[in-house]
Amino acid sequence: MHIWPGSPYPLGSAFDGGGTNFAIFSEVAERIELCLFDDDGTETRVDLPERNGLVWHGYLPRVWPGQRYGYRVHGPYEPAAGLRCNPAKLLLDPYAKAVDGRIDWDESLFAYRFGDPDSVNDDDSAPHAMKSVVINPFFDWQNDQPLRIPYNESIIYEAHVKGMTMRHPDVPEDVRGSYAGIAHPAMIQHFRDLGVTAVELMPVHQFVHDSTLEEKGLSNYWGYNTIGFFAPHNGYASFGTRGEQVYEFKSMVRALHKAGIEVILDVVYNHTAEGNHMGPTLSFRGIDNQAYYRLVEGDEKFYYDTTGTGNSLNVRHHESLRLIMDSLRYWVTEMHVDGFRFDLASSLAREFHEVDRLAAFFDLVNQDPVVSQVKLIAEPWDVGEGGYQVGGFPPLWTEWNGKYRDTVRDFWRGEPASLGEFASRFTGSSDLYETDNRRPIASINFVTAHDGFTLRDLVSYNEKHNEANGEDNRDGESHNRSWNCGVEGETDDPGIRELRERQTRNILATLLLSQGVPMIAHGDELGRTQGGNNNVYCQDNELSWVDWDAAAERGTLTAFTARLARLRAEHPIFRRQRFFEGRPLRGDGIDDIAWLRPDGQPMTDQDWDANHTQTLAIYLNGRGIPDRDDLGLQVVDDSFLLLVNAHHEPQTFTLPGADYGKDWRRALDTADPSADGSEHIDGVAVDVPARTMVVLQGQG
Repeated sequence: MHIWPGSPYPLGSAFDGGGTNFAIFSEVAERIELCLFDDDGTETRVDLPERNGLVWHGYLPRVWPGQRYGYRVHGPYEPAAGLRCNPAKLLLDPYAKAVDGRIDWDESLFAYRFGDPDSVNDDDSAPHAMKSVVINPFFDWQNDQPLRIPYNESIIYEAHVKGMTMRHPDVPEDVRGSYAGIAHPAMIQHFRDLGVTAVELMPVHQFVHDSTLEEKGLSNYWGYNTIGFFAPHNGYASFGTRGEQVYEFKSMVRALHKAGIEVILDVVYNHTAEGNHMGPTLSFRGIDNQAYYRLVEGDEKFYYDTTGTGNSLNVRHHESLRLIMDSLRYWVTEMHVDGFRFDLASSLAREFHEVDRLAAFFDLVNQDPVVSQVKLIAEPWDVGEGGYQVGGFPPLWTEWNGKYRDTVRDFWRGEPASLGEFASRFTGSSDLYETDNRRPIASINFVTAHDGFTLRDLVSYNEKHNEANGEDNRDGESHNRSWNCGVEGETDDPGIRELRERQTRNILATLLLSQGVPMIAHGDELGRTQGGNNNVYCQDNELSWVDWDAAAERGTLTAFTARLARLRAEHPIFRRQRFFEGRPLRGDGIDDIAWLRPDGQPMTDQDWDANHTQTLAIYLNGRGIPDRDDLGLQVVDDSFLLLVNAHHEPQTFTLPGADYGKDWRRALDTADPSADGSEHIDGVAVDVPARTMVVLQGQG
């Protein structure tokens, strides 16, 4: 087979209509073979003829989309020096746009013999390895454009591609669990009815299922085990994996955009599926181990690990940084996604050992004309020393606010001395973000996510119940800040069931009415349960999938969540672009926000410091919003009075004086989900049941 010199750019395989250019980086390689595979598995090897700037490349005429390929890298194998080339191992292209097949964990995938880590294994891994696929880049986007929904108008919905649709009765069986399933009209209608503006998909980059899980009959359900940073996971494709998954993913994005819904990807750039020094050789390890991974200084046989997965990507190296930035740009420009949530983002800031908010990665993102314009959400922690960095990311970024999650959980379960913290989190966490001129949108507010209890389980279990994971219930977080309302697990007691439903509504009301950007975990609006399992990372089954039939029985909760989303969307007072000032802004003598006791008087320092205080009235002045609309006019809204009673006894709230407003209407009541805003409040007091939030709307 005759191969032309080709071009060192772009990296990966690039089809141009007449053939395909192949390019791959390796500083340590002495020779690289491009391996092409026929449908029957027959392999044809061709040496890449050129090397420019550490990139090996060549062009093959008449190589079409759908062609499967891989690489064999010849070079030094000296693990103690961090060098792990072995041409017996077929390697995935780090820039592969699609991947076919999955690994079977055969011994040939490893560079050593089982039981003898110091040996060399020269068995051919090709029959057991995944293959890269040449794709056709053309797609009719039908004039699709970025939606650019402002953060303060966003409601994010975290979702799992497979778990959302596997049990949906209105989604055809042949597309359940796939990108096409997410794009089905039944799913899009649910998102629209719920009022969400963005779907944040759990990892869809090509990932690997761990051998230890497969041996137990389990799998890497969540997908935080990436091996291909450009390829949509082939396990979520409904009609083929020879490049068809790329078309299906793009079709999903196009359909969601047409419905006005953005697509955010949960991405894992902190580590790969190759694991530690005992892991398989699948791609990066065999191409240039030192460039792609952080190694232990002084003993480069081992991997520096701040992720808890065995390795950490080497963000100090120019090629790893290039890989990450190229991947991000590709998903924005070619796949039309609208943003990213970065798993264990603190790991990306570790140029040396400590977390550095001025690290090269953040500089590159900030300067990139493409990536800097989309939503960038950090999970602001990793498992390394000093890795908890909530509030510590640069101004361009937003963050999962773990302190918000913990505070809201504590407050509604009745934890003492949580009132002041609750007030801070409810108003956007200015203590975390205001000092470096960030705004309330820097806080991605959430109470539940994929990792941990569902919302229903949060109010139904005191303890985790992870026995199904096969780790003797040792996995998962043990301190969940949950409260079972009196009985562990499911119960027929009507009083406890009613209390749990009210607590669920309390948390949802807090989430949707707080300043910042709310994120709902998939199925929480449906009353989804995992039976007390708070770590279903390995449960690809009915335990983790959304049960839509059971959800239909809880339609009241779904409707309540949708009403909250509408209330937020209709009233800018709940999505201010600037923090509250705590002072009059329009000369009417009333602050933009006021904290009141149940007797209608302002809170004192003694009130805030009281350990037992669990009641509070929050006045939001609709005439005190400092924001301006698209025409430059001052934003004005109705005023609201939130009567919050997290105490176990009822509380009577005295309405404040007429200066704060009049003609109050009951807009929302977590004890009475049927309240629709039509009830006018007569008199000067409102009785609020135990563990209830009542939202009063004043005259505009």
